[in-house]
Amino acid sequence: MTLGACDWLVEWYREGRELAIGLDQFDPSTINFTYGDLFPALRLADERPYWGQAFTLDEILALIDQYGLPQVWNADGSRGPERYIEAQIWDDAPLAGHRKIDLIDDMDGRL
Repeated sequence: MTLGACDWLVEWYREGRELAIGLDQFDPSTINFTYGDLFPALRLADERPYWGQAFTLDEILALIDQYGLPQVWNADGSRGPERYIEAQIWDDAPLAGHRKIDLIDDMDGRL
């Protein structure tokens, strides 16, 4: 999942869709974030102060205040691998009220 909409990700799929769930639906202790995709954000090490770690909700909101949303300032990917803020969700409960069809992966039909 991402924090905020990311047109680039939606375009990956033939019939890409978004599912928006308010942050207030999540227990903050069951969610963390990386500024950018999880794998480069945790693997790559350079001068970017937001790489090499995961952030709590309060911490990621402070980073957004400082740097903005990557999907806004780097929508085309020309400024590095930061294209969105990835959310790692550790609780299925906030998804319970959504229809199964909303959660189907367009690529292979599996959840």
